[in-house]
Amino acid sequence: MDDDGFEPRLGRLGKGKGRYVGRVVRATNLARGSGQSPLGRKHFTGARNGRGAGAGGVLAGRDGLASWRQRRVTIKTRLVRLSGRGIAGAAAHLQYLKRDGVTRDGERGTLYGPDSDRVEGSAFLKRGDGDRHQFRFIVSAEDGDQYPNLKPFTRTLMREMERDLGTKLDWVAVDHFNTAHPHTHIVLRGREESGRDLVIAKDYIARGMRERACEIVRRDLGLRSDHEIAAQLRREMGQERLTSLDRRFIREQAANGLVEARARDPFDQTLRAGRLQTLKAMGLATPIGGDHWRLSDEAEAALREMGRRGDIIAALNQAVTRAGIERPLSQRCEFEQARSETLVGRLVERGLSDELGDRHFMIVDGIDGRTHYVDIGKGENVELLPVGSILAVKARLPEIRTSDRTIVDIAAAHGGRYDVDTHLRHDPSATESFAATHVRRLEALRRIDPGIERAADGSWRIAPDHLERVRRCEALRAKDRPVEIEPLSTMPLGAQIGHNGATWLDRTLIEDQAFEGEGFGSDVAAARLQRRAWLVGQGLATETDGVTRFASGMVTTLQRRELLRVAAQLSGELGMEFAEARTGAKVEGIYRRGLNIGGQKFALIEKSREFTLVPWRPVLERGLGQPVTGIVRESGISWSIGRQRGMEIS
Repeated sequence: MDDDGFEPRLGRLGKGKGRYVGRVVRATNLARGSGQSPLGRKHFTGARNGRGAGAGGVLAGRDGLASWRQRRVTIKTRLVRLSGRGIAGAAAHLQYLKRDGVTRDGERGTLYGPDSDRVEGSAFLKRGDGDRHQFRFIVSAEDGDQYPNLKPFTRTLMREMERDLGTKLDWVAVDHFNTAHPHTHIVLRGREESGRDLVIAKDYIARGMRERACEIVRRDLGLRSDHEIAAQLRREMGQERLTSLDRRFIREQAANGLVEARARDPFDQTLRAGRLQTLKAMGLATPIGGDHWRLSDEAEAALREMGRRGDIIAALNQAVTRAGIERPLSQRCEFEQARSETLVGRLVERGLSDELGDRHFMIVDGIDGRTHYVDIGKGENVELLPVGSILAVKARLPEIRTSDRTIVDIAAAHGGRYDVDTHLRHDPSATESFAATHVRRLEALRRIDPGIERAADGSWRIAPDHLERVRRCEALRAKDRPVEIEPLSTMPLGAQIGHNGATWLDRTLIEDQAFEGEGFGSDVAAARLQRRAWLVGQGLATETDGVTRFASGMVTTLQRRELLRVAAQLSGELGMEFAEARTGAKVEGIYRRGLNIGGQKFALIEKSREFTLVPWRPVLERGLGQPVTGIVRESGISWSIGRQRGMEIS
């Protein structure tokens, strides 16, 4: 094609893979260069596209009241595209919001809406079936604990948003009181009253909505009083974490090169002097003569880390106390994310370290005799396990995979392009399904880095710095999912001793794993002795001269016993016959759900008149409610999701 030629393609803007509008915006800004345009106007960013742009600009441009007296509100916004699992994923999110222990009384949360204190999530989801996207907000007022009930505040905020956006909004909400700051989760449909997609201007989401919320809190509670401000600042003087006083000091030092303890207001001077003395004791501030001080370059990072460590210690101590576990303080520790060995233990508790950021933690009572705090990252990435489950935790270390290097090598030999056909020509010994795993790897990376680009002909453009891009993508993924959690058994240890089915204890006995020491490790050792005696009584093991011999296929026998028992129960519930899956057989039907059987997870696959149970894999959740097809092999099952050209998962 010559320089003046072009290739027209039909379709509405923003529909295609390349997101045409976004590409035009980026190209326009790149052509203008950095900084501002010659006319002094800022670059076009699209921030004012969508509903609420005018209101967002007006609200953000208001002269704010003094920051000390302002009642602040934090709003976390997430736009979720309802693709893949779609409504099933949205339903799981609502169930999570309604989990136990989130109300003031420690009960389950309740969904409410504009006109009712109790609404059905299923009705909301049914209305949203077919929506392109959802908005999810977490609204946390700094003084939310002063509201006896957050529902009026939330409804007022949503009415104000309707006026700002010029359309009726369809939403549900849940109030949570399980953190230091009460807050509200709001799920908003991505549809206007007219039925079109709801697009909200970035300016309104970033600033306008927060200003509206602050305005409502100010009307309800008034400005903060001198007494409230003084009480908060006194608490900050001795805290081992980053405080508002520290932020003021950091800004002053950046502007003037130093910090002054002296102030015109006597109370302010007392606060400044007191806090600087506390920082001096921590080794983070040094007097340089008179009333002048200098903060350490590491002060901000060190104070943030102190705050994080304090939160970890508090969470550990509270969990150990609630669970009645007796462990010395020296045996309560944080799981080291860089460690190479695997932590095996019992789940004591799961909680939120940062609900606004959706960061979760687990408290794990390890077989090493220590109780561990484990940062598990984004909660949506880790399935909910019952307390008492036995699990293995391993750090997820960012790494470049062999498939990444293979892609780079093949692309280097073929003009910087990669696709399945090129792979097969380059390596005749490779199979098409093997090459397809490399394509899925590129698709997963592109969701993190849009710069990893697929061409219109389906091939991939592999940049010279591809491996460095992969390294950055893996680092981002590790931040959201720092550990791998492998459920070993959802059955508590005590229940496994006499369980008439396969258990985790059986596997440890056959593999002759050693368990000793203190804490949960000694509990496991004692349970193994009792389980061994039960197996001998069942004729599944023999003991001679202190040596235990287990029957051949013992675990398989126990697994089949329980599988058939659960299948008989399901057969009565579903009104269908159970068809046992044999090695080499083809399995096809609708994937309905996963269920735990004897500490292992199985997938329920339904046909028109029968059902089967096969080992579950996480990738099946992408095909929830869809037809799936697979071949049972000893090493696992290769799945195809969808009726025809589905995605094969080996």
